[in-house]
Amino acid sequence: MSYVIEMNNIRKEFPGIVANDNITLQVKKGEIHALLGENGAGKSTLMNVLFGLYQPEKGEIVVRGDKVKITDPNVANRLGIGMVHQHFMLVGKFTVTENIILGSEPKKFGMVNIKKAAKEVEAISDRYGLKVDPYAKIEDISVGMQQRVEILKTLYRGADILIFDEPTAVLTPQEIQELISIMKTLVAEGKSIILITHKLKEIMSVCDRCTVIRRGKGIGTVDISETDVDSLAAMMVGREVNFKVEKTPAEPKEVVLSVKDLTVKGSRGVNAVNNLNIEMKAGEIIGLAGVEGNGQTEFIEAITGLRKADSGTVTLKGQDITNLMPRKVTESGVGHIPEDRHKHGLVLDFAIGENIVLQTYYQQPFSKNGILNYPEIYKKARHLIEDFDVRTPSEYTEARALSGGNQQKAIIAREVDRSPDFLIAAQPTRGLDVGAIESIHKRLIQERDKGKAVLLMSLELDEVLNVSDRIAVMYEGEIVAIVDAKSTNEQELGLMMAGGKKQKEGEAQ
Repeated sequence: MSYVIEMNNIRKEFPGIVANDNITLQVKKGEIHALLGENGAGKSTLMNVLFGLYQPEKGEIVVRGDKVKITDPNVANRLGIGMVHQHFMLVGKFTVTENIILGSEPKKFGMVNIKKAAKEVEAISDRYGLKVDPYAKIEDISVGMQQRVEILKTLYRGADILIFDEPTAVLTPQEIQELISIMKTLVAEGKSIILITHKLKEIMSVCDRCTVIRRGKGIGTVDISETDVDSLAAMMVGREVNFKVEKTPAEPKEVVLSVKDLTVKGSRGVNAVNNLNIEMKAGEIIGLAGVEGNGQTEFIEAITGLRKADSGTVTLKGQDITNLMPRKVTESGVGHIPEDRHKHGLVLDFAIGENIVLQTYYQQPFSKNGILNYPEIYKKARHLIEDFDVRTPSEYTEARALSGGNQQKAIIAREVDRSPDFLIAAQPTRGLDVGAIESIHKRLIQERDKGKAVLLMSLELDEVLNVSDRIAVMYEGEIVAIVDAKSTNEQELGLMMAGGKKQKEGEAQ
């Protein structure tokens, strides 16, 4: 059997950790090959070795039958290997074309020939059905479009082996479907794709084979046609995973958070939230469902003090918290697992131990008379790292060195540990593997059962249906329906999310 890529017995070490422990990966030409593993299992590290960003301590790489040494990404590009990173490598102020040609600009009389490049970009975009405007500025296009720009960047450089690192982590369900069809088009054109993921449904729908890594070791490679979701999950986490969320019926008590006539402007200066009204009670989880861009983000930012409300009130346990500073909102009893973990959740250059006390560092025992008590800070961090299974070499490791999923677990540990009266969980399982998702869902239900109010905002409809007690549907900045999670389904929610059916709680179904 001839393979387009062979990585044989790859070993990669970092201080205090063996990220890849003699892993072998063999990819056939024209296949979509999944690389599956838990957060921090070593998937991205292995692909960074293939792309020349890391040098392995041991092992060999064979590309199209030739043994090669990939010393940097330029060598990878010359070998036809391109990588679409999880966190995009784009310059916001530049156009699509300017980003794509960076480092390989076509010159005419010593000047960069943008027109020629834009034509080429457009031709490639049309060929693969990417539908990208070559003159659009990166900062003005959606996340899904930015990802297409990353794909175009690899194709422009002539890649025929593409590595996708967690490509669907930040996409809407519709964008995921579009990406899957783009990947199928690429393979039909003779490209080969390695897909780093831990979304089992996607693997089953689009991949040919799957190699599983657990804690840095290769577990095995299977044909997708001969396996199922349960077997893959067990291979990945080393035990059976329960996909059904176990919970008793909710027992809602007093109103914890009351939002009345809330209006909030979006970044373009038009109303993103329009006269929104909702009440959330102790002892229940309300799911917030909606197509991305219908005001969910602005609604949550207004509650947490990250964005000013134009009118209306937000009341927590009888106290008006409208337009308070974020710290005051936190101190009044609100916890926030933010949608964007890098922008609002972490200080990436701080140690993970310091990030774990970001909400409480100025309080005792972590601080006295303005002096930080580091032994107490790191003692607390060690406890939460263990309790929430945050995979890190140590509590002193910089947050940016952790995998996305382990960064997320650290934020969840920090917010859930404070056990606030009202916990907002915005996309809490984005980028997490099935084992971690299972444990996060359990934590949210534990908070509910302690008598806390929980707001779960997720673009994953099955998550909203599984975890929530009631579901509030947002459309064009308004809550258009509040339904019982047990008495609805994905189709009905999808219809309401598209504005197809407006009804308030209590109206006839």
